[in-house]
Amino acid sequence: MVVFPNAKINIGLQVVSKRPDGYHDLASVFYPVPLKDALEFTPSSNPGLTLISENNPDLGKPENNLITKAYNLVAKSYPLPNLNGHLIKSIPMGAGLGGGSSDATFALCAINKLAELNLSQKELHSLALELGSDCPFFIENTPSFAEGRGEILSPLPNFLKGTFLVIVSPKLHISTQQAFAGITPSLEGIDLSKIHEIPRSDWKEVVMNDFEKNAFALYPELQKIKENLYQQGAFYASMTGTGSSIYGIFNDRPYGQMLLLGSDQHLVHILKL
Repeated sequence: MVVFPNAKINIGLQVVSKRPDGYHDLASVFYPVPLKDALEFTPSSNPGLTLISENNPDLGKPENNLITKAYNLVAKSYPLPNLNGHLIKSIPMGAGLGGGSSDATFALCAINKLAELNLSQKELHSLALELGSDCPFFIENTPSFAEGRGEILSPLPNFLKGTFLVIVSPKLHISTQQAFAGITPSLEGIDLSKIHEIPRSDWKEVVMNDFEKNAFALYPELQKIKENLYQQGAFYASMTGTGSSIYGIFNDRPYGQMLLLGSDQHLVHILKL
C-alpha cells in the first residue's frame, strides 16, 4: 500500500492561553497543501515495523519516529502484520509544515486498512491525538479552524481554491523552546474562524502569526523572505506554524522570478491550491 502524506500551512496563529498541563491553547486555521511525501508499506519477515528512508536516512531512533510510534500505538490493542515502511521525504523537516504529523497520521490510517481493523473516524482521531496535537487534522484533511492544542477542529470551506502558493523553506530549524520564548498569551486578535469572510486585501494587516516577532528577531532572513513575497505580488505572506518556512499566497500563477527566492540555503515550492 502506498499513501502520500501532504503538508499543511497555518493561516494565522494565536497563542490564547497557557494551560495547567503545560501546553498552550492556540487558535489557527489549518489548510492542507499539495506538497507530499510518499510512504509505502510491504510485508516483512522481521517483527513489527521496519522503517527506512532512501532520501532521508537519518530517521533517528525508531522509538522516536512518529510512523513507528503510530504502528506501536495500534499494536498495543490489535494484532498487526509485520511490515516494511519505505518513506520518501519531500516535505522539509522542522519547517512548520506538519510533515512528521502527516506521515504519522497517514501511517495510522494505512495500518487501519491493511489490518482490516475498521476503526471509526472518532477512534482514529483519538489515536492520532496521542501521536501529536496537530495529527488529528490529517484524518479529515480539509480546511479547518483549530482550537485547543490544535485538536479541536471546525470545518471551513475551501476558500483558497484556485490560488497559488509559494513556500520558501530556509535550511534552519527553530526549536520549540526558541519559538515560545518571549510569547505572551493574549485573547486579542481577529476571529480566525471567520477568515473566509474577511477580504483578502485585509489579511496582511489583521491575520497574524504570534511566533513571527521572536523568530524574525532571531533570524532576520525570515522577515526578508516574507517582504520579498509581498514585493513579488502575494496578497498574503506569513511564517507557518512555529517556523521556519515562509509562504506567500497569490491570485495568479507566479513565474520564474520566484526561483530567485531559492538558493543553496532556501528550498522553494510553487503549488496550486
